Amino acid sequence: MHILKWMYPGLGFKRWMFCFAVGVLLVSLGLALIFNYKYLDAVEEEIFRAVYNLRGSYDYMATTFIGIFIFIVGSALMLIATRYVIRSLIMVLLPNKSERLVDLIYEKRRLAAGPVVTVIGGGHGLSVLLRGIKTVTGNVTAVVTVADDGGSSGRLREDLGIIPPGDLRNCLVALADTEPLMEKLFQHRFPEGKGALAGHSFGNLFIAAMTEVTGDVEQALNNSGKVLAVKGRVLPASKESVRLDAIMEDGTIVKGESQIPEAHKRIKRVKLFPENVPPVASALDAIKNADIIVLGPGSLYTSIMPNLLVNGIADAVRKSRAVKVYICNVMTQAGETDNYTAAMHAKAIIDHGGRGIIDYIIVNDTKISEEMKLHYAKEGAYPVAIDEEKIAALGLGLIKADIINETDLIRHDPDKLAAAIMNNVPFADFSAKGA
Repeated sequence: MHILKWMYPGLGFKRWMFCFAVGVLLVSLGLALIFNYKYLDAVEEEIFRAVYNLRGSYDYMATTFIGIFIFIVGSALMLIATRYVIRSLIMVLLPNKSERLVDLIYEKRRLAAGPVVTVIGGGHGLSVLLRGIKTVTGNVTAVVTVADDGGSSGRLREDLGIIPPGDLRNCLVALADTEPLMEKLFQHRFPEGKGALAGHSFGNLFIAAMTEVTGDVEQALNNSGKVLAVKGRVLPASKESVRLDAIMEDGTIVKGESQIPEAHKRIKRVKLFPENVPPVASALDAIKNADIIVLGPGSLYTSIMPNLLVNGIADAVRKSRAVKVYICNVMTQAGETDNYTAAMHAKAIIDHGGRGIIDYIIVNDTKISEEMKLHYAKEGAYPVAIDEEKIAALGLGLIKADIINETDLIRHDPDKLAAAIMNNVPFADFSAKGA
């Protein structure tokens, strides 16, 4: 009965299936004439008789040309029928992209052949990187911090007892392949004066609701990813609610991720509370099976470090066969990395995650305008100095590249970041997969 449903009227492809069948018959007849097959005696006899009546003799060359013509007509019918059968199906499944079918197939194949990339971090920097990475591979997983306690995420965390959805939302949107309106909807933030909704992002509320419906944040993210047609996966480092604390060099302890930069003290070390937090098993698998692991870009202590402090994450990174890459921030961050050099950024990660957690560090080597330097200096931020000798002393490979887009602010450029990783990091050549 299921097969008979394909014969229902209005499906729009039965005529093309019939056309395809006629094409197959014509191709078969054409081949029979070309190679003078004997099992079509009746048809061949009529064609030979017609040629004889026209030319007064048996002309095998003329018959061969007729066979070639019939073969071409049959092949054309098959191609036309195939095109319209596929188009009929695609117009139902992808009505807005039916004309780009070949491009979609090629892109899907190319991305599927790309390297397996696992990105670890949080904040705005991680979503920027993901926008670039998704254009070179479809095998990407984002492992995202769950220590955010400010803004809409912090309020939902306190009110509903869920992990903060803000960074998870940004990563989903960054990996999305959906309509601009849907992306705009997920990023929409209700303005002040809207009562209980004031300051909340619709995407945060959506993930929170999906978590309650499914009963599991990982499943909620998978379902949200389907809504946004996400290329890849977004996973929390842990499903447990945690707090990030910082131990300052003067011995004081600052509690809460959002409060750490406000203390304006030099950070000695950060830790999670509670300390023993179980990781998400899928996140460990993504790290274990990666070809490339990327740390950052993002706030050193409040976006990258919380992931490495989750039980098993740092150990999995060190043991992974992947090439480990750290993307250093372009500017220092006031209250968090004041006067930090590139080597100091890398050393802080090594101190928290252990030796072997980084193989290469990518730094920006593009000159920053004086005007932009003055703008950032007002906020206490300065370009990160590249101290090559100290980087080498840490046993790290140094990759210098143009990775920024300097407009109103200095931001990492998604495409430049992806190119810096794919063109400079010495991992296995995956280009042959898509050939």
